[in-house]
Amino acid sequence: MKIAIGADHAGYRLKDELVPFIQSLGHELEDVGCSCDQSVDYPDYALPVADLVASGRADRGILICGTGIGMSIAANKVKGIRCALVHDMFSAKATREHNDTNVLAMGERVIGPGVAQEIIRIWLETPFSNGERHVGRVNKVMQIEAKFADA
Repeated sequence: MKIAIGADHAGYRLKDELVPFIQSLGHELEDVGCSCDQSVDYPDYALPVADLVASGRADRGILICGTGIGMSIAANKVKGIRCALVHDMFSAKATREHNDTNVLAMGERVIGPGVAQEIIRIWLETPFSNGERHVGRVNKVMQIEAKFADA
């Protein structure tokens, strides 16, 4: 898979640690930044990742900030993005199986690299269940998105 990854100043250290791990799993990466501890605005990194995924130029996206909250909010403003904030392995699996998420958000100030690696591995390896009830729910979310896209 092609994975787009981005972080702000509060998440870049974790991002930089995760890049070689993701590559070791055999995935291609597009790193949109940042790589500094100078204050930057998380939407400036969430948007390029979300755009790469929404346009099909990346299969999935990973976003990291201090908590993951800001990144997930910003990414979910992009049509076609289903971003989940995840800090545990159960949620990583469930959000793929049940919600067909295409972007993952995490917080560097919340979890360490070992947990982040396991979350990413599970999230990348878990397919959407395509279960009837889950497909219906994802379609309802997409209908909400379509209704308010031009509002």
